[in-house]
Amino acid sequence: MENNPQQVYTVTDFQAVCNQILETAFTGVIVEGEVASYKVNQGKFVFFDLKDDNASVGCFMMLFAQRFPLEDGMRVRVRAVPKLTNWGKFSLTVQQVQPVGEGSLKKSFEMLKKKLAVEGLFDAAKKRPLPEKILKIGVISSTQAAGYADFCKILNERWGGLTVLTAHTQVQGMAAADQIIKALKYFNEHGEVDIIAVIRGGGSADDLAVFNDEALVRAIAASKIPVITGIGHEVDESLCDLAADIVASTPSNAAQMLTRDRREVIASIKADVKRINNLLNTKIDELTEVNRGEITRIAQEIYHKIELLGTEVSSQIKILAQLNPENVLARGYALVRGDVVVGNDIEIETNKHFVMANVKAIKEK
Repeated sequence: MENNPQQVYTVTDFQAVCNQILETAFTGVIVEGEVASYKVNQGKFVFFDLKDDNASVGCFMMLFAQRFPLEDGMRVRVRAVPKLTNWGKFSLTVQQVQPVGEGSLKKSFEMLKKKLAVEGLFDAAKKRPLPEKILKIGVISSTQAAGYADFCKILNERWGGLTVLTAHTQVQGMAAADQIIKALKYFNEHGEVDIIAVIRGGGSADDLAVFNDEALVRAIAASKIPVITGIGHEVDESLCDLAADIVASTPSNAAQMLTRDRREVIASIKADVKRINNLLNTKIDELTEVNRGEITRIAQEIYHKIELLGTEVSSQIKILAQLNPENVLARGYALVRGDVVVGNDIEIETNKHFVMANVKAIKEK
């Protein structure tokens, strides 16, 4: 039996087949390691090695896709597609990169903070206060997170009656930043809310790293609608906090800042009523008997006018009830809609039915 000859590839075809196999096997592999030999070419191409104690792999990405500052020695996590280049070198084409570990995160945070501060992104003069009247709140958070549940609970306990429109997103991980940016864009384009709240409960430095993503920080700073952030615990600070108009220490604190406490409002109103009542009684006691009689007369006139107005309102209510089309229909009449012309379709509304009819003939009354 004769053996089939082995497939023969051109170099170009072999490289294409290898890349096809790699892309199929690794649609978006995540690799973690230490940055080495970091450099930027022509102001737009980024090259670096990703290494550990036993191996190293070259990485390439476009500068616009780098949303965290990098330098040699940082530990990072990259989402990438493995590729065999035209020059026969194996590398990772990086789609997204994020520092990991407290040291690398802190270094990246400080580098980006300095860069954006120079641009004026955090200037206090750009901050907007809370809107005086808040009726609709746009919330960006994970609806499955405890921080979101705490936020909603406190909103309802303190005031209630507010409309809350929620955009469910991831709030940690490499996909979270783009999801939050899309939610910000949605609320800004539709303009339905008075303020946007970006909230996320506590977590580790790695969990909260998404809120130091450059593209997300810029999106918050550029929002046409005021943004309040409630991210992490009291001690946590993110670049998103620095870019926001209002900063709350936690999701619960954000809910407190956005609402009044109904119990405090009720107590304040009661105190005002009591104070005014005491003031009036004091003034009345200071009046002479003659003036007391005059006040009584004026009060009686006011009460009489109120009674007359009440009677007039009741009369108008009865008249409106008689003119109410529903009451007219209840007495056996019908409403006809459409042009009453021979051949036309018309709609007849009775107390219980809508009747579709065709005009066959018309007689003068």
